[in-house]
Amino acid sequence: MIAYPVEAFGKPLAQALRDTPVPQVTEVLLKVGHCGVCHSDLHLHDGHYDLGDGQKLDVSKGLNLPRVLGHEIAGTVVALGPDAKGVKLGDQRVVYPWLGCMQCSTCARGDQHLCPYPQAIGVHRDGGFADHVLVRAPDVLLDYGRVPEAQACTYACAGVTAYSALKKAAPLAAGDPLLIIGAGGVGLSAVRLAKRLYPDATLIVAEVDQAKWDLAREAGAADVIDPRAEGGARALVKATQGGVASAIDFVGAGTSFAFGYGALRKGGKLVCVGLMGGATTVQPVMVAMKAVTVQGSYVGSLAELRELFALAHEQALPALPVTERPLAQADASLADLRAGRVRGRVVLVP
Repeated sequence: MIAYPVEAFGKPLAQALRDTPVPQVTEVLLKVGHCGVCHSDLHLHDGHYDLGDGQKLDVSKGLNLPRVLGHEIAGTVVALGPDAKGVKLGDQRVVYPWLGCMQCSTCARGDQHLCPYPQAIGVHRDGGFADHVLVRAPDVLLDYGRVPEAQACTYACAGVTAYSALKKAAPLAAGDPLLIIGAGGVGLSAVRLAKRLYPDATLIVAEVDQAKWDLAREAGAADVIDPRAEGGARALVKATQGGVASAIDFVGAGTSFAFGYGALRKGGKLVCVGLMGGATTVQPVMVAMKAVTVQGSYVGSLAELRELFALAHEQALPALPVTERPLAQADASLADLRAGRVRGRVVLVP
């Protein structure tokens, strides 16, 4: 099989030839059809996340190089372990990648994506920057039905992350302003889903890159603003007559967090999703006086991914802008994403 593993943090990905794995017990082998390139792949490629003020969250020890990245995977079942039940050869499936240990109380309640002993595909196990991927059991393979495979693979991260965050933004009454910060792959997924989940809310997108403003409007934003504009948060509070009901930060930089927090009305909620990095100051007195909620949201659960596909099967969801590239462009795709040259999602095709 062909793969493009991380051999050393920060170094270019190069093609490697490996023995194609043979599935054991309940394992399933998929021939990768499409694999999305996610912003978190950049942090994993670097081996750390930026915490601001010169601090870094080191994730290098959990990756055990060489490691094949890629967690937005869709493909075809080509081999089964002797005890793998529920799928057959030729089935086309999306992989839920956010696996846990399945032994702890967190996994038992259905939150394996929050497991303290994670086994995520494309992070702790080899992922989809390859032409084959090994999955531990059929229960994390989902039928994507009529959704085009290049779109379906993005549901495993961009889609379910946006969906889970939007659920946390509730409740939203008719006319309530909902602020989405960032119009990258995940942010645009959220804009499209928000029109389905909260059709009566007023959707506002904050995006620094004006080249993405047309994408946000096409996705359903009522207004698009530049969060860097002088007095931008104050102007937004005034325009929304007291602030937004909920803000979802899909950037996760210190500046984007501060903008979303400053735009909240009394009793508002900020959902922090992005992992860009940096730091900002939060004043506890204002948290109390405004009675705001700040909540983190990390990817989404297997149940939420099933819910998302159920929505798509019930009524087609708007498509995310996707650029398909050959697997050999895995490293170039990471470079383009790092430089901000990607609109929507790059999806690799082995």
